[in-house]
Amino acid sequence: MTQILETVEKSRLTVNPLLKNKSELGQFFTPLSISKFMASLFSKDKLNNPKVLDAGAGIGSLTSAFLARLISENIGKADLHLLEIDEMLEPYLSETLALFKDDIEINSQIIIDDFIEWAAFSLLDKESLLAKDKQRFTHAILNPPYKKIKSNSNHRKLLRKAGIETVNLYSAFVALTVDLMSDGGEIVFIIPRSFCNGPYFRNFRQHLLNKTSIKHMHLFESRDKAFKDDEVLQENVIMKLEKGTAQEDVTISISTDDSFSDYKEYRYPFEKIVQPNDIEKFIHINTTNEETLIEKHPNVCYSLEELNIEVSTGPVVDFRVKENLREMPEEGTVPLFYPNHFVGASVEYPKVMKKPNAIIRNEKVEKWLYPNGHYVVVKRFSSKEEKRRIVAGVLTPESVHDPVVGFENGLNVLHYNKSGISKEVAYGLYAYLNSTPVDKYFRIFNGHTQVNATDLRTMKFPSRDILISLGKWVIKNKENVGQVEIDSKLEELLLSDRRNA
Repeated sequence: MTQILETVEKSRLTVNPLLKNKSELGQFFTPLSISKFMASLFSKDKLNNPKVLDAGAGIGSLTSAFLARLISENIGKADLHLLEIDEMLEPYLSETLALFKDDIEINSQIIIDDFIEWAAFSLLDKESLLAKDKQRFTHAILNPPYKKIKSNSNHRKLLRKAGIETVNLYSAFVALTVDLMSDGGEIVFIIPRSFCNGPYFRNFRQHLLNKTSIKHMHLFESRDKAFKDDEVLQENVIMKLEKGTAQEDVTISISTDDSFSDYKEYRYPFEKIVQPNDIEKFIHINTTNEETLIEKHPNVCYSLEELNIEVSTGPVVDFRVKENLREMPEEGTVPLFYPNHFVGASVEYPKVMKKPNAIIRNEKVEKWLYPNGHYVVVKRFSSKEEKRRIVAGVLTPESVHDPVVGFENGLNVLHYNKSGISKEVAYGLYAYLNSTPVDKYFRIFNGHTQVNATDLRTMKFPSRDILISLGKWVIKNKENVGQVEIDSKLEELLLSDRRNA
């Protein structure tokens, strides 16, 4: 069996460079080591008489790993549905299945079709066997394509008809697969971790949580090794779901790369994966087995809304107002702040850089300007050089002498009703957001380098009193406030507050 799987892997490596429309279709073939791991996640006691779906089958790497698993468990036959849009791959799929003809009885259908169209029509056609629940699948294994869905596309319209609202092919594939499963059916798939948070995948998360239970999630610590042949830098998660069963504790595992040589796993109560009162349904994946900031300090329990603070994405989209941008301040302009202007607790303005420093104040841009004051800003995109995922800065009214300022779209802005917040609260939020415990907590539910306003709204914060005390300390010791000092002072204040409660 090892020899057969190695033959399939050689085929994958041969075919991969030959794909002409790989980028257009969002194709990324699954390496042998990952395929075998994914196949190993299916429950042994559910493997008899499997009806298997492989959506986006490629050359059949995942199906071959699943068949090898069946053979190792002495399962004698399997029904297979292999969906693949690229007709060039049909002969490779047939060759893959032929390798198993002497070891297991296979009833297979290779369907060269658009999976979204095939699945949506199957579910919507009341006369189809699938719609009548007579041919639902017991097992699904998939590595869906990674590509955005255009809002006016036929895919988007079909998905809406099927009751699915999502923005990417990978979430569409998984959502449709869930709907094609029989109750008790198991789904194992690999997917970018970015779906775990943010507003764009809220409906998709709700779809999964309403219809399935999460059984297992596996993360790779290294972003660039799981799909190294394709130079994929996404942080991916392998998930196992079960259709229509009660949610129990969840297994979370981790390894550095696809060798799985340092594999570790933990069990968590589901309420640590999806917090009970979280309307966004963020999915938290803690891979350290350490207490999170919120678990360790129950007094970190306030939302920004409860603190009377709002957060907005910087409203100035520079390419839409090019004619109003100026390299340096001049008469008739006001400051336009970019992430590069904020370095620690300092503001470097104006600054020699590729981006402009100012914007003309006129009727067109007036609605996007904020009165000068104390604001906390959080970079929406962290650079490769940044050690933290959340990077916050503070704008003070002393930084510039203009009555109003602009914030570019690469910043999230913490404010009150489009005006500044108190100096002490601003510096307290700055220190809190830049702390190590917050960075660790944020990484549990955020799998990419972007920080959205929704992420910040969903996060928990200490009380206003603690933030004020932290802010006063920053203001007094500004020249000697480093990472160690911030972490130590935050811990001291949180513990003191709990003792005095």
